[in-house]
Amino acid sequence: MKSDSKIVPADRVSEIQEYYFSRKLREVAKMNAEGADVISLGIGGPDLPPHSEVIETLSKEAQKPGNHSYQPYVGIPELRKAMADWYARWYGVALDPATEVQPLIGSKEGILHVSLAFLNPGDGVLVPNPGYPTYTSVSRLAQATIYNYDLTEKNGWLPDFDALERIPLDKIKLMWINYPHMPTGTPATLELFEKIIAFGKKHNIVIAHDNPYSFILNDRPLSLLQVEGAKDIAIEMNSMSKSHNMAGWRVGMLASNPTFINWILKVKSNIDSGQFKPLMLAAVKGYEVGREWYDSINATYSARRKVAEKIMEALNCTYDPAQKGLFLWGRIPDNEQSSESLADKVLYNAHVFITPGFIFGSNGDRYVRISLCATEQNMQRALDRINEMNKNK
Repeated sequence: MKSDSKIVPADRVSEIQEYYFSRKLREVAKMNAEGADVISLGIGGPDLPPHSEVIETLSKEAQKPGNHSYQPYVGIPELRKAMADWYARWYGVALDPATEVQPLIGSKEGILHVSLAFLNPGDGVLVPNPGYPTYTSVSRLAQATIYNYDLTEKNGWLPDFDALERIPLDKIKLMWINYPHMPTGTPATLELFEKIIAFGKKHNIVIAHDNPYSFILNDRPLSLLQVEGAKDIAIEMNSMSKSHNMAGWRVGMLASNPTFINWILKVKSNIDSGQFKPLMLAAVKGYEVGREWYDSINATYSARRKVAEKIMEALNCTYDPAQKGLFLWGRIPDNEQSSESLADKVLYNAHVFITPGFIFGSNGDRYVRISLCATEQNMQRALDRINEMNKNK
């Protein structure tokens, strides 16, 4: 190689940035190494364990010599059936486990697979603002053209369908939606889902619904696929990360019509080699839990949510008490410069890490997000620190 040669990365690398949490958590780790004892209310990673039968099944099945080989790209039949049964039990949605369900190594992986399966370079994709940052970064990796659609507090954080009609929809192939919405906690409704499916069918746009929060602080879980004919145009992703305290296990799924599933499988089968069989058998146990499981974790989150509300009030932030999911989203006071400056002030002066809303899009810049994935005791400690910070202004 010539000494003056220069190796550069692919253009797609320059199109994306390091994930905010990846960068910020390094800073938090450095502060902790220096003795800061930062309380993290940033990441939505459940701190509670899965159901005991899930852990016991993993341990038992991992002892069996025949369970350590490569597994089918489509997952084992027991897992697909458990996923279909779970949809039937909780959402009232009938899925053929052989053709309408695809296990995923976490639903975040599914965002990439869906994008690669449907988007050619230059194809248009509708991405919510604010919304999960991965919708944007993966669309850029797929070299798609991003069209942000605004979600605003004034419109209840719901799509403005009149505004959507003014976008050049002939260029759009895929639309990302997410209700209960992250980061705003806006709940799903069947009326909203019916409008979105009608919109997708009218303009021949594939609707991709990311649905990991429907069981958290929510007594009426809903699926986009409950809408009649939704499977014709829609894909729904779901995850065990939030609803079953299995974030590190990386077990997700998507459901759609057999044609869409087959296209996505073509992509997925060229990227990974399936999941660990004992893990899949353990996940089956997770899908079989009853109402008491969801009630128990929601009782914990409900107690934490009360403290999170007090933290918002201590920061002079306002919030909608009807929010669902693992977070609390609040509007910052008018005298604060930005969500990032408020989050940094709380981090450096109170040693509490909260998430600035700007990372979810420009419409999130006047908001902050608090995660419920910390013990009630630590959340109370965070509240005490913020109150002390306010006294020392």
